[in-house]
Amino acid sequence: MSRIVMNQLTHPQRVRLLYKTILRLHRGLPAELRALGDNYVRDEFRRHLTCNPMEAQLFMTEWARYASTITQQLGIRGKPKGELGEQIDPDAVDMLKDDQVVQLYELMLAAKGLGDDTSTVNDIRGK
Repeated sequence: MSRIVMNQLTHPQRVRLLYKTILRLHRGLPAELRALGDNYVRDEFRRHLTCNPMEAQLFMTEWARYASTITQQLGIRGKPKGELGEQIDPDAVDMLKDDQVVQLYELMLAAKGLGDDTSTVNDIRGK
């Protein structure tokens, strides 16, 4: 979409467009990743409905970057061209709030298919 058209959209329209784009991109993911990703995206977008403008800008920037990364990893045909995802920058993790670290940890457990009460340090480390 051209930059001129994007600038003419209201903030809620841009959010909705990004949300729908991400869900569309998730169609190219394996079924279990798609379900996990779709649920996570829905939860995150709902959670940020009432955030302040500075948080909203950061939220939109990061999710647009995610959409761009997924687009590159899935390619034109929407099929994974290799490994999906990327490593999290340790400096970025250090900047997260406590509740965000917990949320990230829970996402990691869900992605690895671990139950809350059955995971151990060795499970998390992949041993």
